[in-house]
Amino acid sequence: MTASMKPLPNTPAPDRPEAVRTATPPTTPPARTPQAAHEPAAEPAAGATVPRPAAGEPQAGAELHTPVIAWFEQHARDLPWRDPDAGAWAVMVSEFMLQQTPVNRVLPVYEQWMARWPRPADLAAEAPGEAVRAWGRLGYPRRALRLHGAAVAIAERHGGDVPAEHAQLLALPGIGEYTAAAVASFAYGQRHAVLDTNVRRVLARAVTGVQYPPNATTAAERRLARELLPERDETAARWAAASMELGALVCTARNESCARCPLASRCAWKAAGKPPHSGPARRGQSYAGTDRQVRGKLLAVLREAVAPVPQAVLDREWDDAVQRARALDGLVADGLVEPLPDGLYRLPHS
Repeated sequence: MTASMKPLPNTPAPDRPEAVRTATPPTTPPARTPQAAHEPAAEPAAGATVPRPAAGEPQAGAELHTPVIAWFEQHARDLPWRDPDAGAWAVMVSEFMLQQTPVNRVLPVYEQWMARWPRPADLAAEAPGEAVRAWGRLGYPRRALRLHGAAVAIAERHGGDVPAEHAQLLALPGIGEYTAAAVASFAYGQRHAVLDTNVRRVLARAVTGVQYPPNATTAAERRLARELLPERDETAARWAAASMELGALVCTARNESCARCPLASRCAWKAAGKPPHSGPARRGQSYAGTDRQVRGKLLAVLREAVAPVPQAVLDREWDDAVQRARALDGLVADGLVEPLPDGLYRLPHS
């Protein structure tokens, strides 16, 4: 697939065939948006169907859409979930993996995952522990369990095809508002306001004139995203993809490249002299010495094991007995580890 993306379909099919099926995919596939790390919006308004402007009413964000989409046509990354034949399951898998995880870490795990489980039913037929095992070191392994749960529901409720309706997507276990909107938009070319951390940063700078958006998505951000949403489905889906890619590659959190930005002449933050962030301190993510690190070490042992692991083997992974026990208890409570009699542990089997 070339860097220049094809136009989106005007009318998405009710259930787009997966890549492994023989049905002919749409001839004009939707653009797909990989980014450095997704940050799902927490409240449901973000991906709900947005009222369209009245006929002939000028679109408030038209001056933003055209340059960003044109930039996207030239600079969009060529990634496997963007392939015209990838299908909605590929989009869904990528969305789960890209949450808080950069593309370069996702790619090898994604490719192995799709080779093993090219359809939701393939994953649903396996034990959830196998999903955790295949998740490897992507981090936040509960995402693997949630993706497995969604695959089971898709196989049971939707004949094995990822549903196209936003409400049906949202009803799947493990699917939040961001993921439902993203899959509906990127896989089926629908019109939804898709807000991740990259889009929020682009809108904060270009429109609001501040360096960073708030730590948590606000109602004001959602209103702005809806106001800026193009009227046509295919343009709205392309705008969602393009603005997210712009935030990932150019309008980054650090070392933004204004000289390469298609919005440089229209950016409110740049026009104001790029004032520094004056809101609450930005949240950092520490890892070394945290319970997250201990959980990762314990899970790594269980992923490599072919048989249940004795407590004594896990004990060797971390010196602090209190922290180690807390981390192990947390893994059990989250359903990521299954305790067995005689002090044995394994990945979940059911």
